[in-house]
Amino acid sequence: MNISTISLALGLSFSFLTPAAIAQDRSEHEQFAREIYEKVISIRTARGQEKVPEMVEYLVGQFKSAGFTDEDIQITDYDSDGEHTQGLMVYYRADGTPKHKPVVILGHMDVVDALAVDWERPPFTLTEEDGYFFGRGTMDNKYGITNIASTFIRLKKEGWKPNRDFVIVLSGDEETGMVSTRAQADYVAEHIDPEFVLNTDAGGGVLSDDGAPLFYAVQGAEKTYATFELTVANPGGHSSRPRSDNAIYDLADALRKIKEYKFPVRYSDLTLASFKASGAVTPGALGKAMRDFSENPKNKKAIAILRDDPETVGTTGTTCVATMLRAGHAENALPQSATATVNCRIFPGVGIAEVKEKLEKVVDNEAVQFELMTDVTESPESKLRPEVMAAIEASLSARGRNTPIIPYMESGGTDGMHYRIKGYDTVAISGAWMKPSDIFAHGLNERLAVDAFYGGLDHWYVIMKELAGDE
Repeated sequence: MNISTISLALGLSFSFLTPAAIAQDRSEHEQFAREIYEKVISIRTARGQEKVPEMVEYLVGQFKSAGFTDEDIQITDYDSDGEHTQGLMVYYRADGTPKHKPVVILGHMDVVDALAVDWERPPFTLTEEDGYFFGRGTMDNKYGITNIASTFIRLKKEGWKPNRDFVIVLSGDEETGMVSTRAQADYVAEHIDPEFVLNTDAGGGVLSDDGAPLFYAVQGAEKTYATFELTVANPGGHSSRPRSDNAIYDLADALRKIKEYKFPVRYSDLTLASFKASGAVTPGALGKAMRDFSENPKNKKAIAILRDDPETVGTTGTTCVATMLRAGHAENALPQSATATVNCRIFPGVGIAEVKEKLEKVVDNEAVQFELMTDVTESPESKLRPEVMAAIEASLSARGRNTPIIPYMESGGTDGMHYRIKGYDTVAISGAWMKPSDIFAHGLNERLAVDAFYGGLDHWYVIMKELAGDE
């Protein structure tokens, strides 16, 4: 029974209790999961810090304390863009001869960096305040890591014996080069060959603004991730002698044109089905736009509404947006170069060459040079396997949330794409339930509702038992 249930039953107010005092009323497993969460949030596993090995060491210690052996744990080292990182794989082995092929469960240990000067709270300290956990990675993806790691440990301590192997596969540079991701996917395909792959890094329950459960989202496809650098070079000169051409101005003009350009509307059977189902339970104008678009993807009013909402714009087609800038070399000199990073999320079926060609045409300035900075992975849609859907339904039922289960296409990118291209059905099914307005992944003051953290801790526990329990 949680605190809110107790207060309702007894007519008491617990407003005087601190988060630490409330935590004492949590179950042993809830407290243990929170300890893991607090520790991994504190490790700054961002680019340039080389802290992933520290997180690996901590997690390995927790797994070994629970009874996992050296044979169950595999640590791999990688060089990702000149930085040292690691991957971690942990096997929960079947009892005797497995009755089914293994299931791989993905997550990533690295995070996008956060600067303390920009945040309202220290980004690498778990802060519980106003009903939320704040900190970098509280959502992306250290909640997923905490949830699946604590579930493995919980089941091991209980002595559970599955009828198939489960393998946690944690990458160390998903937010950057994905070197560990690619290598792990190669290893999994060659040495494990799972029946399917599950991912902690997307999906999950969707709440309305007033907290009512709307539907459970299953990520079954991803857009293609591609990053370009746009560079303008110039002879420069003294700032007291301005030129008619200026690298910064030329680049600014190019970025303005990219901002104003809208890529053509795209859709697939999956995205139309997703809009139809989510529109049925989404209130207001946005829900109507979803339904209208699913019936007629050429509906201009619906398109305008969907493209004006950060939660749905990416599902309607390719997007490209400026994310970084660098220019000039001195305050009293004309810039000799100016460079912008433009990140694109490309709709499945639209090739990278087509996007680059369109951007160059939109910019219409030969002085702006385009360079593709990323390895591009175009992945197919995954099937929603009946046994996985049944396991999700069981997890939802255990929480009393018998909401619709809706597939969707991810506008972002995850490790899952590298398993899809190898032919494995890969779906992301986080245990968290969130309001769209609470999603601050990669941004300032990232957070996860305290209720979402604790409420999702049985998610993987139920799913694993459903997928590998007694028949």
